[in-house]
Amino acid sequence: MKFICPLLVVSDMQRSREFYENLLNQKVKFDFGENVTYHGDFAIHLQSHYAGLIDNKTITFGGNNFELYFENNELEQIVQVLKDNHVSFVHEIREQPWRQKVVRIFDPDKHIIEIGESLEHLVLRLNQEDMSADQIIRITGIPSEHVNHILRQKTS
Repeated sequence: MKFICPLLVVSDMQRSREFYENLLNQKVKFDFGENVTYHGDFAIHLQSHYAGLIDNKTITFGGNNFELYFENNELEQIVQVLKDNHVSFVHEIREQPWRQKVVRIFDPDKHIIEIGESLEHLVLRLNQEDMSADQIIRITGIPSEHVNHILRQKTS
């Protein structure tokens, strides 16, 4: 069996497409009308159509039990764009215990979206803060091979 992608049920396809395509810059891979798959390998499916596929069982939003994760190394800029577009925040930029900076927002149907700096960016940022490779490995939990590879590329 092969896993293909997560699928989010959405109440308004146009509103959700504007959110994902215009605010989060996602590119459409397949457009089936009531079901759209993005190149990031996740899909959105229109609630009114999807309900029929599951025998009209109740669909609820805002469960806070699932998130889609994206990366962007310019968090301050993306946060400003999101604020300018009146996006609801779960929380603004904060550091996770492993020091990665992230922000969490809600999409139009209250699905949680996390946007974090890439792990490569994190390693380089911590190194710029005068942390050694060993300190970065201990704090972040990123494997030593990966940290050392990132730091070697920086000096190349």
